[in-house]
Amino acid sequence: MSTLKELRKAQAAALDDKNLYANRIRVYPRSVHGIARNVKWGILGFCLALYYAMPWLRWDRGVGQPGQAVLLDLPHRRFYFFDVEFWPQDIYYLTGALILGAVTLFLVTSLAGRVWCGYTCPQTVWTDLFMWVERRIEGDRNERMKRDQGPMSFAKAWRKVAKHGAWLFIAFWTGGAWIMYYTDAPTITVDFWTGAAPGPVYIFTFLFTATTYVFAGWAREQLCTYMCPWPRFQASMLDEQSVIVTYQGWRGEPRGHGKRDAGAGTPGAAKLGDCIDCNACVHVCPTGIDIRDGSQLECLNCGLCIDACNEVMVKTGRPKWLITWDSLDRQKAKAQGRVERFHLLRPRTMIYVGVLVAAVSAMGVALARRPHVDLSVQHDRAPLFVASRDGSLRNGYTIKISNKTQAPVDFTLDVSGVADVRMEVAEGTAARAERLVLPVEADAIGTYRVLVYGRPEHLQDGTQEVDFVLRSGTTGEATTYRSVFMGPGATNGKP
Repeated sequence: MSTLKELRKAQAAALDDKNLYANRIRVYPRSVHGIARNVKWGILGFCLALYYAMPWLRWDRGVGQPGQAVLLDLPHRRFYFFDVEFWPQDIYYLTGALILGAVTLFLVTSLAGRVWCGYTCPQTVWTDLFMWVERRIEGDRNERMKRDQGPMSFAKAWRKVAKHGAWLFIAFWTGGAWIMYYTDAPTITVDFWTGAAPGPVYIFTFLFTATTYVFAGWAREQLCTYMCPWPRFQASMLDEQSVIVTYQGWRGEPRGHGKRDAGAGTPGAAKLGDCIDCNACVHVCPTGIDIRDGSQLECLNCGLCIDACNEVMVKTGRPKWLITWDSLDRQKAKAQGRVERFHLLRPRTMIYVGVLVAAVSAMGVALARRPHVDLSVQHDRAPLFVASRDGSLRNGYTIKISNKTQAPVDFTLDVSGVADVRMEVAEGTAARAERLVLPVEADAIGTYRVLVYGRPEHLQDGTQEVDFVLRSGTTGEATTYRSVFMGPGATNGKP
């Protein structure tokens, strides 16, 4: 027992002496020029232009309909995407879109690693924009590091204020643009600046402004490394055939400064590799890692280290692409002097492609065959049925008709499955009829309480299946809803 206590005391003392928490080591990425950087600038410009311009695109849907091409109209429960209109009943399309996005991400990751994270992720796009602003105001890596380590001065203060002011300006317009996807962009812009916009508009604009400012300005690589779950998932998507950013150690090692000729330098020293250990690849990395240590969780596969290393190789007169996009299998083959081709088509990727094709086909067919009318029938809970004087039974139903077209439609309603069917609209003035005409306004839901009279012939446990058939008087499109007609129980007298 005494030994155990002594051990615990020793462990506690060791923990007290050891710092278990470390402050964040700030990353100062250096600017770089090259293929990867140019591609990132192009994608950044396209994504930002698309995001800010999309709410202002107009689309003619007719009189009384919103004229915004992409609009999530929450008050009216509609999502408009150019010529397609989605209702709450179409929520399964959102499920399909999420499946398509997930499978596409799986496929892209298995082929090229975290290329989504390095080029098109919103966090990456806005972080790149914020870092560009930072360099324009505070200078490049060395200048920023020197100024941050020095005492406060007027030059340092005004640059900090200008930088954060620019960040807040960008974040504000980011939050404002996001709000425009939920309401008409020109209208909400005028209402916002005149103080006539609803309170939630200002609240959510402030919320998105704050999150953009914090995530892109302060969190940066911390969000990609610790908050985003995708780095943890990517390990199961990658294999030795995935094309990722790779340091060619067989060519670069042993690294070091000095001449690369055999026998140069210290007598008996081994010939140096192409890597001069300048750390240029580390200085440009947005997450601050050393790609020469191998594939790492923090690597975004952006390729900026490739651009930086190519610049150094040109200056030292060595072949470019010491750091390159390649697979682990090809690197092993090159180290052995063999030539290995890319294997893009392999079981993993073929499965993803198959699932993606199936999902796209299913979504395409579903959209092509998407009905423009929807019918919902709900049986009254009490009373379940009423016996009429003529010997027939009466059941009450709540009928909801969704007219998804842009014109009013007169729908006809028929019921099959019960003999001598007659129907009437509750509290209506029309006489009972075998068929009802139910008008519904354009892009609206019509609700009716319908009383159905009939003589069921095959009640089982007090119920008999019936079909409500709704047909559009304009297009002839029909839809059927199966419900039940209730009466006295066949054996126990209960419905």
